[in-house]
Amino acid sequence: MGITLVRVPVDDLEDFVNRAFIAMGLSDQEAGYCTAGLMSSELRCLPGQGQGVGRLSGYYERISKGLYRPGTEMATIKESPALALVDAKMVMGSVVGQEAMAMAVDKAKTCGIGACVVFNSTHFGSSGYHARRALDADCIGIAITNAGAEMAPWGGRSPRVGTNPWGMAAPSGGDFPVVLDIALTTAGKGMMRWHEREGKSMPLDWALTPEGLETDDPSAAMAGALLGIGQYKGYGLSLFTDILTGVISGGGFGLAPYQDRSIAKLDVSHTFIAIDIAWFMPVEVFKARMDAFIAEIKSSELRPGFEEILVPGEIDHRREQAYRRDGAQLDAHVYEGLRQLADRLGIAFGL
Repeated sequence: MGITLVRVPVDDLEDFVNRAFIAMGLSDQEAGYCTAGLMSSELRCLPGQGQGVGRLSGYYERISKGLYRPGTEMATIKESPALALVDAKMVMGSVVGQEAMAMAVDKAKTCGIGACVVFNSTHFGSSGYHARRALDADCIGIAITNAGAEMAPWGGRSPRVGTNPWGMAAPSGGDFPVVLDIALTTAGKGMMRWHEREGKSMPLDWALTPEGLETDDPSAAMAGALLGIGQYKGYGLSLFTDILTGVISGGGFGLAPYQDRSIAKLDVSHTFIAIDIAWFMPVEVFKARMDAFIAEIKSSELRPGFEEILVPGEIDHRREQAYRRDGAQLDAHVYEGLRQLADRLGIAFGL
């Protein structure tokens, strides 16, 4: 069985996403933030990862249930020249991410490094997108978040920590920045569903059955726990991500994010860090050093079966350029879901 993909012009898709957010009750500024974040995920991530425009309907459902609160302003609880602790007040996560990273950048320009730790937030999309927001200010950006418990601790079979994604971005002198945008599980349930729909097996290091057994059957694993990258190392990194977001902020951690619908609170926590390159050296010097480093990396002799060496963010950049040229490739199920959402919102589809 196959999965049908539909080509959609990027400008038309972006226009639809923005109009949909406004129809959901977001302000023009909020809609702009959320559209930019969602479109970045759609253009740079694999369709099976589920981080793109297919989330629109879910966002609408959560807004309708009060799990997101458009029009609400975040509150700074405590602040120093280099640090801020922020209550997101259940604002749309993409808005939270962009405003919190802007705060971290402002502090980095004063202190050389700035950090904004956020609690009481919601799903913010791709960590890499928020890390990249620091690049416009010639900063290195770091964005990490906790998530709903889907990963089993090493040796366990019950989920206790999330995929807890990391985003890190550094500028270069080339056509694209170096961007690490990863979850701390080997794969997510979005990719498992993709394999399930294609009728394909998955690698054994992706997930466990509910009984704690490794399996290559995505259907058998959907009710089980995900496995961390690098076995126990991914679990350790995920645990510390919860410490650096939920535990230190006073917000949700471990089992809390996305779990308690009775209090209408997603309880997600994030941390954003910006490092001002100019504090260390002129930005152009840094970029030249980055280019020299990238050249060294790419000079490695190739392993059998490989055609080239890529640096983090390079394949995502290529995918984005191809989609902008040829049109984004939407899963036909996502495409039909957007059409239905347009009807529910009373807006033109236009795709």
